[in-house]
Amino acid sequence: MKKIIKEIWILAMLLSVALSGYAYDFEVNGIYYGKNSDGKTVCVTAGNAYNSPYSGSVVIPSTVTYSGTTYSVTSIGDGAFYYCSGLKSVTIPNSVTSICRSAFYNCSGLKSVTIPNSVTSIGISAFEYCSGLTSVTIGNSVTEIGADAFKDCSGLTKVEISDIAAWCNISFWSNEANPLYNAEHLYLNGKEVTNLVIPNSVTSIGASAFYFCSGLTSVTIPNSVTSIGADAFKYCSGLTKVEISDIAAWCNISFGNSDANPLCWPDHLYQNGKEVTNLVIPNSVTSIGNYAFLDCSGLTSVTIPNSVTSIGDRAFQYCSGLTSVTIPDSVTSIGEAAFSDCSKLTSATIGNSVTSIGVWAFYKCTGLTSVTIGNSVTSIGKAAFYECSKLTSVIIPNSVTSIGDGAFYNCSGLKSVKIGNSVTSIGDIAFMDCCRLKSVTIPNSVTSIGDYAFDNCSPNIRFVRY
Repeated sequence: MKKIIKEIWILAMLLSVALSGYAYDFEVNGIYYGKNSDGKTVCVTAGNAYNSPYSGSVVIPSTVTYSGTTYSVTSIGDGAFYYCSGLKSVTIPNSVTSICRSAFYNCSGLKSVTIPNSVTSIGISAFEYCSGLTSVTIGNSVTEIGADAFKDCSGLTKVEISDIAAWCNISFWSNEANPLYNAEHLYLNGKEVTNLVIPNSVTSIGASAFYFCSGLTSVTIPNSVTSIGADAFKYCSGLTKVEISDIAAWCNISFGNSDANPLCWPDHLYQNGKEVTNLVIPNSVTSIGNYAFLDCSGLTSVTIPNSVTSIGDRAFQYCSGLTSVTIPDSVTSIGEAAFSDCSKLTSATIGNSVTSIGVWAFYKCTGLTSVTIGNSVTSIGKAAFYECSKLTSVIIPNSVTSIGDGAFYNCSGLKSVKIGNSVTSIGDIAFMDCCRLKSVTIPNSVTSIGDYAFDNCSPNIRFVRY
């Protein structure tokens, strides 16, 4: 049913584009125009419902005169060159400010296109299915590119720009709005960008900005950047180095998702030319943001100061070189999967102000042998210590009221557990597959024990109520 609805929607969209593109007011030198409401400007239209009027090389003028009136050409309308497979080249004048929806949809013969600096927006599906397109030049005034604008431009190998800052500020409506999705190589003033340096004027790197830019080998992020949008560096598989100058500024960046952080690829962070292995968070930092050091496998230690009050979701996930962590008493919350998959982490001390250990917080920390849980923790999240196979004993403090589903699932080395006297619920499969677990001390405060909470534990397990 969903597929049928989607197909109907696509057909309706294409029909509306086609019909809107055929409306025109006059034709001059083989180009069709529609008057805009201001009476002074026009847009280029398709002009003919039955035969695509455009082929070969088309040069769009900046002004056109008809019946004694001169009009400025300010846009290329919806579907203007729709399915013009014979179109080989098009020259867009500096008077044009917008390229509208499906303007060059399926112009399979188009080889290259230059979007002038006057253009501020490129519409939905504007160049979709332009399979012959090999290069595109994007002017530095473009601020938004609609969804699927360059979808299935399978021949693209080059995206040319003249300003990195302007590129960072473009709002891409989808990943396939970005021509890099196909081209994978970005050029700045004729030279391929491999060592990307974000200018100091940039405060935000937009979503999907460098999506699939496999030609990048390094990126330098200045202190001015405060946010990086979702998927900004997704599939930048050639990256080997991320360079910053200030740890505090890096901690405060708001990442749209995990693939916004360029560390997802090189795994190594550099500060002022030197790799960061022993990470010392400055005292000015109050919060370590979501995804801040995700996948930074070069880290071997981290020092968190008393100024920090929260550790964000997945902040240190996949830091496979990290061996120990002490979370100070100032921290009140540990985010989702904050230390997940830190396979070499052997010990963790959770400060006395932490009130919640997020879901998956220490998931698959397979080297973890000891954990100290602070006496302010009230909840241990779902799968918080899932598959921490080297843990041998756990003392859950009296402050804890709930143990989440699968919190200690498959902690195969766990032999004893003492549960504090405020716990009221133990979640489903909380200690399932803890095959060596022989001793569990459970307080009378516990009123519910979830399904399979202690399944596949030692056959000689002993429960002590108190």
